[in-house]
Amino acid sequence: MAAKIHVNDVVIVLTGRDKGKIGIVKKIYRNNCTLIVQGINMVKKHQKSIPERQQSGGIILHESPIHISNVSIFNKKINKSDKIEFFWVSGKKIRRYKSNKELLK
Repeated sequence: MAAKIHVNDVVIVLTGRDKGKIGIVKKIYRNNCTLIVQGINMVKKHQKSIPERQQSGGIILHESPIHISNVSIFNKKINKSDKIEFFWVSGKKIRRYKSNKELLK
């Protein structure tokens, strides 16, 4: 099965406490179908200081993974979430939006 969402795609969150927020995909974990979106699903972590690494302790904020089914590709032209379809051009598979048939960059 081909991946419809890639790294650096703009996505919109469909469910959860961050519903409606828009962000850029930073990392995808294929083995458990989760991804990390910039600025979405922020959690606090209590971290001990590690002097050998010059790492200070305290409470830090970082992104937590979100399931891939809870996000959708965001189409800037129509300002909504959209679906993706695949088509072949000279032997190469390319993604495009279903609503306006525009190519994804």
